[in-house]
Amino acid sequence: MDKVYDFLKQHKDLAFATVEGDKPKIRVFQIMKQSGNILYFATSPKKEVFRQLQINPNVELLSMAGDISVRIEGKALFDVDTETAKEIFDTNPVLQRLYSDYSAMAYFSVKMSKVDYYDLKPTPPLFESFEL
Repeated sequence: MDKVYDFLKQHKDLAFATVEGDKPKIRVFQIMKQSGNILYFATSPKKEVFRQLQINPNVELLSMAGDISVRIEGKALFDVDTETAKEIFDTNPVLQRLYSDYSAMAYFSVKMSKVDYYDLKPTPPLFESFEL
């Protein structure tokens, strides 16, 4: 799993899929903080994604660079403490540019429950799956 954690630290932008009724919805999110198998994110409570996560917290994430991709399954939990929320806001200039205060955002975590790691460089390609 260390290679997964290292990869995600280097590649913070990822595709983030939620569900709207019976339809998948995907957008790009940025990992705001990482602590082992827990990833932290921020969004506006006025956005569609916030509402979707309130109804169905199951998510799938995908990060890819070169020949390597990491797919993650997990659940969004709006359990981020105030100290972590402030840290996320204070260390991300984009959030500070878009929002006047950390409290204008909704912060959530995704604990990885399953991770698929693909490396297409070797022959045969490397595939590893981790249940957490």
